[in-house]
Amino acid sequence: MISMSPLIAGISLLLCVTMLGAALVAIRAKAMPVAILACGLVSLVASILFLVLAAPDVAMTEAAIGSGLTTFLFFFVLARIRATGPGVDNNDAETEGDKLD
Repeated sequence: MISMSPLIAGISLLLCVTMLGAALVAIRAKAMPVAILACGLVSLVASILFLVLAAPDVAMTEAAIGSGLTTFLFFFVLARIRATGPGVDNNDAETEGDKLD
């Protein structure tokens, strides 16, 4: 078994604690954008941890998909939900508009 240097072990521990803190912020956040950003931070820190643990291919994939694309999709969906308003179905809005004409 290959032993880890104390510096790498300390950095890994610090990154794990940061991930746990960001995950708690994501769970406890009242505002949805804060929760989305905290989830993105968890993925970003995980990608840094993968890089420290000598897995650069996994780190790049996690950074691109987990941190970048997923955070973008969450914000995109949040904007779409806020644009339509609560409880409004697009199909219902179109049929009601047809009835008014």
